[in-house]
Formats: sequence, C-alpha cells, structure tokens
Amino acid sequence: MAATASYTEDTGRRLFCAVADLGSVAGWISFDAGAHVSAQRLFIAALHAASEGGDRQLGAHILQCMARQMSHLGHAEDALELVALAQYGARWHAGPGTRAILAALHSRFSALCGDLEESRRAAGEAENAFTRIRPDDEPPHTAFFDEAEPSATLGVAHQIAAKHASGHRRTHRAEQSLVLLANALRLRPEGRVRSRAFDHIGLAGTHLAVGELAGACQETTTALTIAEGLHRTRITDRLSELHDETEPYAGSSDISALRERLEDVVATGR
Repeated sequence: MAATASYTEDTGRRLFCAVADLGSVAGWISFDAGAHVSAQRLFIAALHAASEGGDRQLGAHILQCMARQMSHLGHAEDALELVALAQYGARWHAGPGTRAILAALHSRFSALCGDLEESRRAAGEAENAFTRIRPDDEPPHTAFFDEAEPSATLGVAHQIAAKHASGHRRTHRAEQSLVLLANALRLRPEGRVRSRAFDHIGLAGTHLAVGELAGACQETTTALTIAEGLHRTRITDRLSELHDETEPYAGSSDISALRERLEDVVATGR
C-alpha cells in the first residue's frame, strides 16, 4: 500500500511511522520465538520505514531491539555498534527515555566487551537520564522502560563486569548487581511474569560469579518454578547459558543436581 497508494506528505510520514512501529513489534515477536532470520528481516524493514517517516527516536528504538538480538546471539561488539549508531542518529531528537534505554544497553554491552570503565560511565549516564523522564512527554515505544527495567539492565551489566573483574572489584560489582536486580524484582508489576523469571536468572548468575552456590541454587529454582507453563524460548536460552556457568562448580552435589534439572528443562524447551 505504501508503495502504490497516493497520499499527502504528512499522511505518508504517519503511514511509514505506523509501518515502522508494527515492524518493530513483529520483529520482536519473531526474536522472542527464536525466529532470528525473520526478526532481522522485519527489523531492517522497520528501520527503513522509520527513516522514510522521519522519526529518529523510533529508528533508535528499532536499533536497540536489533542490538538486543545481536547480544542474545553472542555478538556483543555488533550490539555495541548498533547502540552507538542509535545514539548518534537520535542525538538531537532523543528524549530522556530513549537516552536512558540506550545508555543502559551501552553499559551492558561495554561490559560484555570487557570495557568496564566505559560500562560504569554509561551506567551513570543511564541513571541520570532516567531521573529526567516525564512519561507524558515520551513516545509510546519507551513505555516498557519502567522503574524496574533500568535496575534489571544495569544489574546484569554489573554482573558481567564482576565476571571480568577480580578481588574487591569483583565483590563490589557483584554487590551492586544483587542490589539492582533485587530492586527490579521489587518494582516489577505482578503481570510481568517472564521478566521476573529473567531477574531471578540474573540473580543466580551474579551469585555464581562470586561462588555463592546456595544463592545460585535458590534463585535458579525460583526461576524454573516461574517458567513452568510459560512460552519460554528466550528463557530456555538464558537457562542454557546459566547451565554453562555452573560447570566450574559441577563437583558440588547441589550444583550437580541443579545442572541435571537445567538439562531437562533446556532439552524440553527447544
């Protein structure tokens, strides 16, 4: 319809922005279901539509969706480049919500790439931007970034940094991660069940990063209980990663039993 119909310039911009918004949703659904090729195709189409519509904030939103997918697939450097592209493209147009989302992801992906100081700087930028958010002034696609979301994203960033650090720096980053992820859980609406499962998986990973096996077992067990009966392609992927992280502690009887349970869940969830 966009290619063949006649419309005014203003209607055309609104049409392409609507297509971009729908494309980002369809792309995310595909990503969520593990259909990664379809997700990438839809995200790219949505990005072109956002460009045609002249909405740079929406374009930045689509780029951050693409970055999350790249990170999920293990391409941290590509994810960081996509976030940097989103930040640059929306630099004159982004409101505090968009800036907070992008800075939080910049922190997370910088940690994945081993740049812990840049991760720390970006975390501070995200926290500062979040305090300036006025919900009525933000575009609808930033609504998901509620009070819980920055705590969860930055909590995982600190967890990743703890894995790269050593000594008291590792302990300090792990403590920050635990505080932030616990805060995310406290702030989560009851209906955000899968997000709560992700938070518990994050807490389990942080406990493992500092060798706190009892905490890791407890949080993993809670995540598995929450995940029962849910559509869980991405949850299964996270649990598979957590299984890999438990390998250094496989000699523990509790961790060995947990690994067996994780193996069963991962096998049936794929």
